[in-house]
Amino acid sequence: MVLQLWEAVKESITAYTGLSPSTLFTALAVGLAVYYAALTFFGSSDDGGGHSQHGSGGGFEEKMEPLPPPVQLGEVTDQELKLYDGSDPKKPLLMAIKGQIYDVSQSRMFYGPGGPYALFAGKDASRALAKMSFEDKDLNGDLTGLGVFELEALQDWEYKFMSKYVKVGTVKTTVPVSDGPSEGQATEAAAEENVAKPAENDPYESVAKETEETTTAGNIEENAAKRAENGPSESVAKETEETTTAGNAEKNE
Repeated sequence: MVLQLWEAVKESITAYTGLSPSTLFTALAVGLAVYYAALTFFGSSDDGGGHSQHGSGGGFEEKMEPLPPPVQLGEVTDQELKLYDGSDPKKPLLMAIKGQIYDVSQSRMFYGPGGPYALFAGKDASRALAKMSFEDKDLNGDLTGLGVFELEALQDWEYKFMSKYVKVGTVKTTVPVSDGPSEGQATEAAAEENVAKPAENDPYESVAKETEETTTAGNIEENAAKRAENGPSESVAKETEETTTAGNAEKNE
């Protein structure tokens, strides 16, 4: 029975494939061997690559530690802000716009050492951002002399920083101290000195002088009034006396 079945299979193989059973089985065996060899080779390569990638990925994850939460600094000077320019990896990376300090540590690839905007870190780069300048003279927060378009560009930068980064402090503004008073202050001081000088010399002198002048004027007015009152009688008496003296002189003659 088995032999008859085998003979039928051989006849079927020959009829459908045109190959002898031995040739067909040999070809199948070679194909299976090649398949397993390829599977073993590529499978081990994939496993090794997978382990390698997993290992490198693990190392990358170990290097990229999570960023600490931003620390509020409050008000700092320009010199203190320079300490956060990215040179110390343990410190946050900070940058200021229009006196407002932002933590840009999450964009260290741009603002950190070697980044395209690394020179802006640790500074108030308002003027440089407004002018899109990379010159040292523009790395400050001075906005004097900027045009309308430059101020609009700076405003766009500020909106971007406000929406993306956390504000952690402000830059302390310093007031320049001059050796002497300014021209306006000197003029004002001189005017105050001139006003206060009479009172400083003798506070009672002006009052006494004013009283003396008032008294003198009053006396003059009073004397004038008395003369006007007594004037007619005195003049009549004087005329009578003169007339009598003249008459006596004529009689004697």
